[in-house]
Amino acid sequence: MTPPTRTRFAPSPTGRLHLGHAFSALVAARTADRLGGDMVLRIEDIDQSRCRPEFEKAIYEDLRWLGLTWPTPVRRQSEHFAEYAAALAQLDDARLLYPCFCTRAEIRAEIACSPSAPQGPDGPIYPGTCRHLSEADVAARKARGAPFALRLDCAKALQRVDIDLFFDDVTHGRIAADPTKFGDVVLARKDTPTSYHLAVVVDDHLQGITCVTRGEDLFESTHIHRLLQYLLSLPTPHYAHHRLIEDAGGRRLAKRDQATTLSDLRAQGLTPDDVLARLPPLS
Repeated sequence: MTPPTRTRFAPSPTGRLHLGHAFSALVAARTADRLGGDMVLRIEDIDQSRCRPEFEKAIYEDLRWLGLTWPTPVRRQSEHFAEYAAALAQLDDARLLYPCFCTRAEIRAEIACSPSAPQGPDGPIYPGTCRHLSEADVAARKARGAPFALRLDCAKALQRVDIDLFFDDVTHGRIAADPTKFGDVVLARKDTPTSYHLAVVVDDHLQGITCVTRGEDLFESTHIHRLLQYLLSLPTPHYAHHRLIEDAGGRRLAKRDQATTLSDLRAQGLTPDDVLARLPPLS
């Protein structure tokens, strides 16, 4: 029996929601309604240095103003680090992780010395400096208290894959997954014991998400997510990557650019219907 459709809207409380967030939330809700399911809300607050309680409170206010509802309790990533640690341990037990002691400055310097450094969706791919450190070297660095991140050894991980990896997207169709686009991604750091990639894969499974609705800017991330799903023996949801909302200059709306927020629009006297009128069709 096919499970009912469940979508999700997963904002980070690092600022106020804007029209782009409204569009994403409404698309997720419309998709769930159309397919006879529901939409869950998830607060992606693993970055404790930037997330604020007042922004989380504002998320609830803005979404309720738009007329949206969701099951409770709301999943907050900061309350589930133990679950991410268990997934990380599973990958570590399979010897698919390695510690990376490189600072960001060191990585930039090494890449600058190699003009032919391969590019990934997030910029130049990590050159694998720490991939081949000896066990003695790793132990000595850890003993000195050197900070490190945990990276996925992508090449070794792909050697474990004995099927054709793919994912299905509403807009793009069936896509062959190519995790090498990201190289050896970071899955955890000392100050943040999980990464976006690992956390969302675990979350989507534990929340029973059958259709991941999110912006087109995260489409490429699905390649690495598909690999992690395989390595952790998790089911693969369908995907619906929607278009992005842009400003008058053609730039994607972003918190860092101080895009007009939903609370600003509400203060100006606009209604939820006015917001809908400013957005593209949801279907």
